[in-house]
Amino acid sequence: MTQNLASTVPSQVRAVSGHPAGASTEMEVWQGLSAAVVDAIADNWYATEQRYRAGRMEHYFSAEFLMGRALLNNLTNLGLVDEAAKAVDSFGRNLSDVLEQEPDAALGNGGLGRLAACFLDSCATLDLPVAGYGILYRYGLFKQLFSDGFQTEHPDAWMEEGYPFVIRREEAQRIVRYNDLTVRAIPYDMPITGYGTKNVGTLRLWKAESMEEFDYDAFNSQRFTDAIVERERTADISRVLYPNDTTYEGKLLRVRQQYFFCSASLQEIVENYVTHHGEDLRGFSDYNAIQLNDTHPVLAIPELMRILMDEHGLGWDDAWAEVTKTFAYTNHTVLAEALETWEISIFERLFPRVLEIIYEIDRRFRLDLAERGVDEGTIDYMSPVHGGMVHMAWIACYASYSINGVAALHTEIIKRDTLKQWHAIWPERFNNKTNGVTPRRWLRQCNPRLSALLDEVTGSDEWVRDLSILAQYTDAADETVLDRLAQVKHANKVDFAAWVAAREGVEIDPDAVFDVQIKRLHEYKRQLLNALYILDLYFRMKEDPTLEVPKRVFIFGAKAAPGYIRAKAIIKLINAIAELVNNDPVVSQTIKVVFIHNYNVSPAEHIIPAADVSEQISMAGKEASGTSNMKFMMNGALTLGTLDGANVEILDAVGEDNAYIFGATDDELPTLRASYDPVATYQTVPGLKRVLDALTDGTLHDNGSGWFADLRRSLLEPSHEPADVYYVLGDFAAYREAKDRMAADYADQRAWQRKAWINITRSGRFSSDRTISDYAREVWKLTPEPIA
Repeated sequence: MTQNLASTVPSQVRAVSGHPAGASTEMEVWQGLSAAVVDAIADNWYATEQRYRAGRMEHYFSAEFLMGRALLNNLTNLGLVDEAAKAVDSFGRNLSDVLEQEPDAALGNGGLGRLAACFLDSCATLDLPVAGYGILYRYGLFKQLFSDGFQTEHPDAWMEEGYPFVIRREEAQRIVRYNDLTVRAIPYDMPITGYGTKNVGTLRLWKAESMEEFDYDAFNSQRFTDAIVERERTADISRVLYPNDTTYEGKLLRVRQQYFFCSASLQEIVENYVTHHGEDLRGFSDYNAIQLNDTHPVLAIPELMRILMDEHGLGWDDAWAEVTKTFAYTNHTVLAEALETWEISIFERLFPRVLEIIYEIDRRFRLDLAERGVDEGTIDYMSPVHGGMVHMAWIACYASYSINGVAALHTEIIKRDTLKQWHAIWPERFNNKTNGVTPRRWLRQCNPRLSALLDEVTGSDEWVRDLSILAQYTDAADETVLDRLAQVKHANKVDFAAWVAAREGVEIDPDAVFDVQIKRLHEYKRQLLNALYILDLYFRMKEDPTLEVPKRVFIFGAKAAPGYIRAKAIIKLINAIAELVNNDPVVSQTIKVVFIHNYNVSPAEHIIPAADVSEQISMAGKEASGTSNMKFMMNGALTLGTLDGANVEILDAVGEDNAYIFGATDDELPTLRASYDPVATYQTVPGLKRVLDALTDGTLHDNGSGWFADLRRSLLEPSHEPADVYYVLGDFAAYREAKDRMAADYADQRAWQRKAWINITRSGRFSSDRTISDYAREVWKLTPEPIA
């Protein structure tokens, strides 16, 4: 394979560019090298697909797959990095420069989509017969820029110059029918290479195209806009990830998207079953399992019922028996009120037959629970259809044979609270599958210096496929190893400082503590708490110029949903604080604030290897799991966080001396909140009043938007919800103490390095390989199917 890659790269580049390889642009070299990788894996990819399709398969349905850049990931997994570097060097190109040409595949938003990507990587590495299914979004989420500190959203045209790692399969197209529209679903396949295996998995992404390119008669009649109305209406289905659903039309498009990829995927899966196992669909669940990644794909449940009954002649009981042995549901939220619901009228407009099936599921559900002796009020609450809404999570809970949370604490919360009625009736369905991240991308690829050190310490690269091996080397950290670890971190920080200077125009000191919070912007994740701390530290430094403060850089990366005004206000606030701090001639010599714009996978690959501190500060009981906490841990950053999500398990893995935990726990919060007075906290916690007053006294400016005043009111003045609903002020003092202590501890570099080493070597349980092995054994009932 390596010889083939080296010999094919120049010809592939010439084919792309129409010029000699040495005269081609770096983008053309990236395209040619990517095409050469696809060429190198093509036979194995086909063989894997044929092997998997003939036996039992798991199908992973997700609205998001946040894949990140593909070329380096594939070169790493295939062991071709050095060969690729030599190939492009032969005609005067540097591999690092070529790799930078690749755009991020903008197919996801945050943790949900990145989790799905990590899972596909692990499935391929473990030779498990799994395929992913989603949508080929034309523009993905959005490209984030800042204007006067405000987030602005722009189309992220990631496929503008072509993308060699998505292959159009027009011959496998499906027809998806709505009541008001019929569209073609065109599959585009992305290869998912595994590490150290010949198996190549598949992510199938569907693109919506109209039945006819345009209305020829309308065009000839000079009605040019009319000629393309249906084409553009169809294209909207796969145009943008999560279109704004604050309007009815936005909701309609969201539901149309969900049905589109569920229907197309199920048509393919059913056809494959018939091809290999015959027309009797009563054995469908013997060969197929479908994991629903959150509620976005739940329409697959009534749609499979429709296909089995209307197109293959099964009666209700036989069809329901197959459906309830096919679907498994992953819950990603602890908030029952946040579970997805849609107006019945949307379903009436789009697919009356599917709604009819949902009504029948609802009818039978009510009879089922009544026979079990459940009271009428509980039945109505749990019913799939009530209050004029279709409740997607309730359909998932009723039809799925497995319901899992994504961290030990999260699973206990959904059993105790979010889904407690379901757990009371069907406790056997509930299980925990703590999330994980792939060590290939999040250590081997993004942190080659640390990866090389781990190879040396362990004597091989076996840890890349089995991260638990590192636990055997926790005590191997002698002075030489810790010196090397310190050199690795410092070199990573130097690289990151140069990257920040070039990308954001901010100069930062690699010797400072790099304190990082990167994740979706949401109030429960409490980026606001971090921002208020920085403002408090600024005031403390201004008040006492002799105050000893370690050099620190506070690094943020986050996007806010376009319609989420308060989240956008927090972004503006952080940028306003950055302007205040970074332009202060004295304070800026000690602390800096950097907000990385357009945060996604590729910036994360620069940030995480350089981080010293991992901010995981959500209000306890609100974060389902988190996965950035695992990526940071793997790379030697110490967790500063609450006992929330997977932080609980990280603390268990590393011990209390090797993380910084603060704040009220999920068990404590109900009692605390019963007597909580945020105004009293504002008035009595030293420094807090001046911090909050700075939002409205002219210290910080929101350009007349009123957003900062609204943030202040949300913390102090109850409206339709309690003031300070996420306990930002309540945890402020404990957060400040933990954060100050952490910064002081950083001065003892040798002790810090020991803590970092413990975090690295005990990160094995947070590999997605472990998570997927648990799913395969306990939920999907799969065994590895290596092709050779």
